[in-house]
Amino acid sequence: MTRHILSTYCLVMFGLMAGSAPALSLAQRSSKPEEMVRFVWQDREQKTLQWGELVKIGAPLVFQKGDKVERFPQLDQERHELVQMERIDNLLLVGVRDDDRGQFLSGWVAVDLGVTEHPHGDHSDFTYARPPRVIASVLDQAQGNPAHLYVYDKTFYLANDSLNGYTKISPRALKGPESGRKGTFHRGGGGHITLAAVGNRVGYATWIAPTDNKGGLIDVSDLSKTGEQSLAYSFELPVAGLHGATANSGRVFFAPSDGLYWVNADLNLRQTAASVQPNHLSLGTDPDSERPLRTGSFTNHRNLVLCTTGRGPSSALCLIDASARTPSVLKISLDVADGLAPASLETVITAAGKHYAFVFQNKLEGDAEEKLTIVDLDPNRDRNFHDAQVVKTLTVGPSQVEGHYGHHTLCFDGDARFALLTNPGSGEIWLLSLTKLEILDKYKVGGIPTKILAIGGEASKH
Repeated sequence: MTRHILSTYCLVMFGLMAGSAPALSLAQRSSKPEEMVRFVWQDREQKTLQWGELVKIGAPLVFQKGDKVERFPQLDQERHELVQMERIDNLLLVGVRDDDRGQFLSGWVAVDLGVTEHPHGDHSDFTYARPPRVIASVLDQAQGNPAHLYVYDKTFYLANDSLNGYTKISPRALKGPESGRKGTFHRGGGGHITLAAVGNRVGYATWIAPTDNKGGLIDVSDLSKTGEQSLAYSFELPVAGLHGATANSGRVFFAPSDGLYWVNADLNLRQTAASVQPNHLSLGTDPDSERPLRTGSFTNHRNLVLCTTGRGPSSALCLIDASARTPSVLKISLDVADGLAPASLETVITAAGKHYAFVFQNKLEGDAEEKLTIVDLDPNRDRNFHDAQVVKTLTVGPSQVEGHYGHHTLCFDGDARFALLTNPGSGEIWLLSLTKLEILDKYKVGGIPTKILAIGGEASKH
């Protein structure tokens, strides 16, 4: 062991005893430690993507902070926002939104994360070949100010709000020449669009606003066609305020202002506006306002569709088996203090085979400490989720919420042994054990870390 690594090891052990390991610069390496996971996060203060790694030097895990993702475009810190980002294998896509309906500069940026997975039957090794770098981007006045970004069937779908449609982007196209022109535009949706796609054949896109006689409207598009020609037909739900959509098990789910609605996916486009029969699922009623409870987004976990609803005593995690003959809602009550409300939601199957859901409780008002609630989705491991229950609630750092931005988010390493969560209000990323369900370490990264994604696990298990 070199003197540098020995001194680094001592510093790390001192930091662990003090409750926080030091963040080491990648330039400080004198020999290559073993990578355990790489992660990329959005810094809302600088409007850029940062990256870092957890590496193993002897026994402890060490956080090594990288720099801004290579070639990431210089954005306007006042006028731009980074919106949703998703990963398919080694490729990450992030949307860029401006403050002028896309007339300043909006679009997307694609990043090669520099990590390759090597499956070996019951496990995978990972090669960390190079730092993450931008391989394609489109930022101009013709991208329609994206907001929502989804992955369905190994394909990116980016909503172009002010163009009343969305762009379908394949990972293969991003790696080819002239990759910025490889997306295909499909007509569907309007306002703050949410969307679902099934089999890369049919897309469902929503209209959020109850104006222009389009409240509750859903456009169904043929993804084998482009532009205006792709719009096949439209149908309406009985209620408006649509702000969520997903697809699972051949069904499509929507989140309007009253509970949920679902339809069977029309893969062959044989239906019409008159023949579609939306099915309603109630989430209950708010005990104070007596208004129907609703949700704003969905998370898929195998055949389950999950969402959160309510605030205070009405807060709940909702599970819907999308594959059931007649889907229904299973509600797990969440203990949420006054001034907090359930927000971001993620799920994982851990290395030990546990199915967990993680629900952040973000502050709406007052001085209550924000929380992370952990739900065991299958305590007796019989693959029946009706015994799901809360197993732990942890105190986390502050968020810094402004509208859709500044929320906590969470991601998992490729071996499903750890989670990394952001605390936007304190400029920290925390490391959580998926075995002990305890915070292992806290890393000060500065800025306003918000959305985070991880790739890779232990470099070699041999």
